[in-house]
Amino acid sequence: MGLHGVKAVFFDLDNTLVDTAAAGRRAIEEVLTAPVISALQSKHHYEEGQARAVCDKVQAKLLKECHDPAKMCITDLRISHWEEAIQETIGGEANRDLAAECYYLWKTTRLQHLTLAEDTRAMLSELRKRVRLLLLTNGDRQTQREKIEACACQPYFDAIVVGGEQKEEKPAPSIFHYCCDLLGVQPAECVMVGDSLDTDIQGGLNAGLKATVWLNKAMTTPVDTSPVPHYIISSVLDLPAVLQKMEHKINAQLGPDHMASSNE
Repeated sequence: MGLHGVKAVFFDLDNTLVDTAAAGRRAIEEVLTAPVISALQSKHHYEEGQARAVCDKVQAKLLKECHDPAKMCITDLRISHWEEAIQETIGGEANRDLAAECYYLWKTTRLQHLTLAEDTRAMLSELRKRVRLLLLTNGDRQTQREKIEACACQPYFDAIVVGGEQKEEKPAPSIFHYCCDLLGVQPAECVMVGDSLDTDIQGGLNAGLKATVWLNKAMTTPVDTSPVPHYIISSVLDLPAVLQKMEHKINAQLGPDHMASSNE
């Protein structure tokens, strides 16, 4: 059983299916109370406020991060974030070993907090009975594959595509068309769901998908109204209702005769 006009749904991963931002914040808090930071305070006589300043600076660097895999691996880049943050806060010589210890602690803790909620699992399971599902995520291959493994979302998808493994990432049309080819569907038969206007929504529009669904948890109006998604939801769990609305719209356009024949 499918949906009229919709054969596949593409889902973004970070902050769409899993709350990566919250997991990162929780990991930072746990780093602050970890032995490595306690040792930093006792050995160098730093106050708790300075340790927190280091973590705040790392958070800021992660938000502004631009990663070019051709120039540096993601691990080295993120260790450098910690190294720079420690040096900027404390001064003195760079401490690569301490930075690496902080990074690996943060990374491990964040992965532990990445979960696919039970209600999301249930929604995906039900949806997959009607349409094909694909996970489409931008980012470094190793980092994204570790997240996918950590939240154990593989069984819910017919295919998983990581931008870092492709020639181009979202919003390039090529990666969306690659996804369509994987599933044997046309762009006009697919829906993209994600939290990023710049990559998920713009990408879906660039690729000529049937519809784009923007996950706007805060339900705030963006300053820049471009690109314009076809639908806006505040929770990924609202997606089935949107798909139902799309189906009703298509049925209305097709008329009662078609609906009767298709239900026979």
